[in-house]
Formats: sequence, C-alpha cells, structure tokens
Amino acid sequence: MISEKMKDALSEQINKELYSAYFYLGMSAYAASTGLPGFAGWFYKQWSEEVIHAKKMFDYVHGQGRRVALKTIDEPPQNFNSGKDLFAKTLEHEKKVTGLINDLVGLAKKEKDKGTEEFLQWFVKEQKEEEATPAGILKKIEQAESTNKNLSEIDKMLAARK
Repeated sequence: MISEKMKDALSEQINKELYSAYFYLGMSAYAASTGLPGFAGWFYKQWSEEVIHAKKMFDYVHGQGRRVALKTIDEPPQNFNSGKDLFAKTLEHEKKVTGLINDLVGLAKKEKDKGTEEFLQWFVKEQKEEEATPAGILKKIEQAESTNKNLSEIDKMLAARK
C-alpha cells in the first residue's frame, strides 16, 4: 500500500493530468474556430491521451488500496494568438508536466516506494515524447513562417494523427 503522502501527490497529479486534458480541449476549440481543423484534431487527440494518463494514475492509486482525492480543475487559458502560439504553449506546458512527474519519482524514492517508482517510469518515458512532438511541430511552423508559407501543409500533417 502506498503512503498517505504518495496518495496525495498522485491525486494532485491526476488533477494536473485532467487540467492538461482541459487545456488541450480548449486549444482544439480555438483551432477549430480559426479554420485549422488539423490542429483542432491534433489537440482533441491530445485531450484524449491526457484523460488516459489520469485514468492510469487513478487506477494505480485504487489498486494500492487508496482512494483518490479529487479537487477542482483550474480554468485553462481561452485565448491564443496563432497556431504557433498553441504549440509554444504546449511545449511550455509539457516541460512543466515533466517536472511534476520527476517530482513524483523523487517522492517515491524518498518514501522508498519501489512499486510507485517503477509505475512512474512509464510517465517518465511518455514525457520525452510529450516534449519532443510539440517541439518538432513548432520547428515546422517556424520554418513555414520563415519561408512565408501558410499553415495548410502543417494542418494537413496534423490531421493525419491517429
């Protein structure tokens, strides 16, 4: 069974994962409203992935004989400036999440909770992709801007995400 402190920290991270989902759902709505359906679909898929992350943690806590403590989810940003702004904010957000996951790993080590430390390794690996993907897309957007190309090709590429 995990400690009370670990349960509280994982419950807090579940809240952060659900906030991330809400954050990406808002980005999807923004992109759809500005005529970028590929961007909208990409962020909608990201919303779905964040819900799955929260569920993994939820199931783990309950599997450890503990009860998740749910809290209010903060309101995410509603306004963005461009497709580039969406991915700049995504990268910034994912770097923050990586820090939170690393903090959880540190707590698990401090608590001598090898089971939770091993469980969290999936999230550590996932965060590498969660940072690399928006960084790559942001780079493509910046390249398109530097050659005065519009975002339609990038929008088509993002629409292909399954």
